[in-house]
Amino acid sequence: MFQPVKIAPSILSANFMDFRADIERIERAGAGFVHFDVIDGHFAPNLTVGVPVLKQLARAASIPVDVHLMITNPLEQIPWFADAGADSITVHAEALYGDDLARAVEMIKGAGAKAAVALKPRTPVATLRDVIADLDMVLVMSVEPGFSGQSYIAGSDAKVAEVVSLAREAGASPLIEVDGGIGLATAPLVAAAGADVLVCGNAVFGADDPAAALASIQQAAEAARTGALAR
Repeated sequence: MFQPVKIAPSILSANFMDFRADIERIERAGAGFVHFDVIDGHFAPNLTVGVPVLKQLARAASIPVDVHLMITNPLEQIPWFADAGADSITVHAEALYGDDLARAVEMIKGAGAKAAVALKPRTPVATLRDVIADLDMVLVMSVEPGFSGQSYIAGSDAKVAEVVSLAREAGASPLIEVDGGIGLATAPLVAAAGADVLVCGNAVFGADDPAAALASIQQAAEAARTGALAR
């Protein structure tokens, strides 16, 4: 928490006909992660990429690949994505019940990846209470999972602040990531609340100059972070 802000461009908004060029472009611009959205058409209403694409991406990328599993059966598929080269794997709390959330975290770490848990907009932060001390990252969704290009849900920054508070109570310091509608106007809101990693899709890849857009968002977020820490 409260580490220098990193941008994680989502490949869901990249040009799949010129994939390598887009990845190289964001790496040169200083992206901290590549965000790899996996949606199975059941957990959320879209169907995106999977293991074969991740294998190619992991070989080509020089920055960590952050795999976000929006799927109904994460316990079955965690090994697939770990073996394919994921540096971090995020599972959704809403897809796991009882002890399965802790089991998923243990599986991810056992496979050599960093473990993260995502919360949909209506999922209470308290859902993380039993696992937050074991997490490398928490992902706060600021839109409903499914499609890129959605608008930021107002008040998501307050949820980021709740995660910060819960982590402090547990003596933990996971990275806090936010995904959904993040751009120049919204990045400062979540960064000031404690977000460390900002997932940007159209705000980067949809810009005329993706590198300049990435830098501007990062600078605005870091300025807000610095201001919040100085108060």
